[in-house]
Amino acid sequence: MITIIAAIAENNALGKDNQLLWHLPDDFKRFKNITTGHYIIMGRKTFESFPKPLPNRTHVIISRQKNYSQLNCIVVTSLQKAIEACPKNEEVFIIGGGEIYNQSIAIADKLDITRVNHSFEADTFFPEIDMSKWKLIFNEFHPKDEKHKFDFSFETFIRK
Repeated sequence: MITIIAAIAENNALGKDNQLLWHLPDDFKRFKNITTGHYIIMGRKTFESFPKPLPNRTHVIISRQKNYSQLNCIVVTSLQKAIEACPKNEEVFIIGGGEIYNQSIAIADKLDITRVNHSFEADTFFPEIDMSKWKLIFNEFHPKDEKHKFDFSFETFIRK
């Protein structure tokens, strides 16, 4: 199963200058809980935005740079090769960035979305979710609080 996991603003914003636009600790906890122990597929820029590789996950990095390599990571040149590098009988997570989401939304089986209830200026956006192709199966609202500057919801969609 191929699952896209992303935090998305109301205007589909993902980030700006290769940085997230918000800090939501509960979203980070959810991301860690869902992806730990699994293969995670990402673009090179997304990988390089991390201070270090994420623990207890197998990183599959997509890069057009021919000699790109990272210690203890799998580096490939396409989304198809990234998927082929992952176990066939396990859930695999696509974690960004925008270009990788655009390429993968047509083949994903599931979307785990954190919807941030705010619009942001951004340079990277998530593709439009075509609701004729997706069914919302989970929606949990979280109001803003002292640790979370914005209201947000956890949403899970499966392909119809």
